[in-house]
Amino acid sequence: MTLSTRTDYFRFHNGEQAPLQFTNEEYEARLTGLRRIMSDQNLDAVLMTSMHNIAYYSGFLYCAFGRPYGLVVTHDTSVTISAGIDAGQPWRRCYGDNITYTDWTRDNYWRAVEHVTGSGKRIGYEADHITRLQLDKLESFLRPAHTDDIAASTMRQRMHKSAAEIELIRHGAQVADVGGYAIKDAVKIGTREIDVAMAGRDAMELEIAKRFPDAEYRDTWVWFQSGINTDGAHNPVTSRQLEHGDILSLNTFPMISGYYTALERTLFVGEADETSLGIWNANVGAHELGISLIKPGMSCADITAQINHYFAERDLLQYRSFGYGHSFGVLSHYYGREAGLELREDIDTVLEPGMVISMEPMLTIPNGQAGAGGYREHDILVVTNDGAENITGYPYGPGFNIIG
Repeated sequence: MTLSTRTDYFRFHNGEQAPLQFTNEEYEARLTGLRRIMSDQNLDAVLMTSMHNIAYYSGFLYCAFGRPYGLVVTHDTSVTISAGIDAGQPWRRCYGDNITYTDWTRDNYWRAVEHVTGSGKRIGYEADHITRLQLDKLESFLRPAHTDDIAASTMRQRMHKSAAEIELIRHGAQVADVGGYAIKDAVKIGTREIDVAMAGRDAMELEIAKRFPDAEYRDTWVWFQSGINTDGAHNPVTSRQLEHGDILSLNTFPMISGYYTALERTLFVGEADETSLGIWNANVGAHELGISLIKPGMSCADITAQINHYFAERDLLQYRSFGYGHSFGVLSHYYGREAGLELREDIDTVLEPGMVISMEPMLTIPNGQAGAGGYREHDILVVTNDGAENITGYPYGPGFNIIG
């Protein structure tokens, strides 16, 4: 190859396409829904740039490492746009076509995108993800006749899970339980947080590989915290050694083909003092109240208000640190989430059958006060026609989770 023959983009369909997590019919149904959105918004093509939307509509979950990725959907085609560093893997792991762009010349990504969309078209994009720099390049390279944000519309589509998605989420919840039991077995005085976390992670990865032998394995993790480290929901693991009487926070997060699930539980080492037991039981009560409220017709704000009232009656509301739950599906700790389906005061979304949502109240008592630490329980619920199905199995509360 000479400098004059270097290509801006090409198709590198290397090897055979691998089995995807969902059937072709599932991806076609998602794309049909997206094309309905495109028709409603009078768009010729959309450019997906987020990990969650690209994964949702194509099955391909990219690793950016500073490079742009995309999925271009028109009314008759679907094409992932990937960097040369990934070679043929994006094509092997996507539904539809794939184009690889090269780095011989800056902005070959946009030349590949324009090759699919054409110029002067009506283009949809994700305003909550694309940067100002990349939006300027979209305008420069695609010269669109019109642009429109499709982030909110695609979020609403993702909020309603198919039967296949719910089945995968159900498997994820069961894998999270496997990690929880492995963590419970690993809790001992003198053991480090990181050692307990590794036991849970290893158990989950082995379980995922057993259940999904054709999958790619990545990003399953555990946050296991003790003592003061329990005060935040997303605090990282440390080498702190467990002590008798410690409050613990068990958090297992299996990742299966971009779908994240979770199990979160309060535990204690050896014993819990009377004040801690009172706070813990109050949080369990809020958890059970919240579960009872998950049903069709309930709004996120109304559920939140009722749990707030429960905590206020017990003079505990000031210790609540975040909302009471959120949607599940294509999401992770570093990408994606259906922000319109969160249990918070400012979200008025009404629950409908086919939605999947967590119930996860948390109280954080500051260090130096009696009962100090973070108390959190977390279950995943599938909204049904007349209520909700709790798909989390690991027990919560003092009767099971005082260890040793």
